[in-house]
Amino acid sequence: MAHSVLLIIGGGIAAYKSLELIRLLKGRGIVVRAILTKAAEEFVTPLSVASLTGTKIHTQLFNLTDEIEMGHIELSRSTDLLVVVPATADLMAKMAQGLANDLASTTLLATDKKVLLAPAMNVRMWLHAATQRNVAQLKQDGIFFVGPNEGEMACGEFGPGRMAEPVEILGAIEKLLNTAPKVLAGKRVLITAGPTREAIDPVRYISNYSSGKQGYAIAEAARDAGADVTLVSGPVSLAEPESVKVVHVQSADDMLAACQGQYDVVICAAAVADWKVANATDHKIKKSADQPVPILAFAQNPDILAQLSQDGPKRAKVVVGFAAETDRVIDHAKAKLTKKGCDLIVANDVSPASGVFGGERNTVHLVSKTGVEDWPSLSKSDVATRLVAHIAAQLS
Repeated sequence: MAHSVLLIIGGGIAAYKSLELIRLLKGRGIVVRAILTKAAEEFVTPLSVASLTGTKIHTQLFNLTDEIEMGHIELSRSTDLLVVVPATADLMAKMAQGLANDLASTTLLATDKKVLLAPAMNVRMWLHAATQRNVAQLKQDGIFFVGPNEGEMACGEFGPGRMAEPVEILGAIEKLLNTAPKVLAGKRVLITAGPTREAIDPVRYISNYSSGKQGYAIAEAARDAGADVTLVSGPVSLAEPESVKVVHVQSADDMLAACQGQYDVVICAAAVADWKVANATDHKIKKSADQPVPILAFAQNPDILAQLSQDGPKRAKVVVGFAAETDRVIDHAKAKLTKKGCDLIVANDVSPASGVFGGERNTVHLVSKTGVEDWPSLSKSDVATRLVAHIAAQLS
């Protein structure tokens, strides 16, 4: 039985992208019904939407014919997923406050199905405290989001607030419907994530600020793509992804030992410490009047990415490394690609101003022997989905 989506088109210039989204959904065999707000009709016509969906378009809350044929309560429940494209500041405010004064807001309040929002608005509107309060409330209520992205807007300003592209929204829809193509079905995928901790003594260690969020998102995306996923994780404060084998480690040596095996794809997203303490002790180092500051000797840690990239019968078909840099990101990533011998480097800026470590978004550059592919600012989940699709294309 075909899945169905109820598309609620909000009033914003990005509404024109809803037409491309409908085309993509129909191409996946998904039934699309649509509601247009009054403001949306200023940007797209009911006729153009109906021509693409092949179904009746709903615009009025108080329409006797529509209520007899299918009341708005039934409309909100006879679908698998509600998608709001674009989700305007006004629509999100109504949802957050539980208002229901038109067909769109009433339908959203009456539904018992999952709801996905694709916000689109001016950067100042998106960053306004009221909007951010509404977004936080909606997320707490279990509403799903895709975007917004950072970019140039119709008003000429630049920043967060640009609606996600139709293909990104399609990916989020397929994930929620669990209809995403199983492009990694039958493949064994190894992913490393998070930081490592290198002991100084039993109570102290050297580490870094990696949260593991990007690696965990990749593990979930690979699982959703049908892969058999093993996630080797350093110490993080994240819930284990369901249906993923998770191996918890502390040090770089531990991580390397856990990465042995035969895999089709290896993705080294962990922030592995370059050095370990060579003179670590098995007892707590105490302050001493003779030597108030202990002197630590360092030794190099094993280069996990380089070892997993070595040619041999056990080498994965695709090996991906990450380059977390604070300056000259592309130059350092290109050098790392050559030095490590992997197939792809995902490079990103992790300087404090970027907010990548511990944050929810990432701006990455895919560096390969054939060139550099720059991606816009995306959620870490969207980066993961795109990366998995890219790897699947390389495998095929």
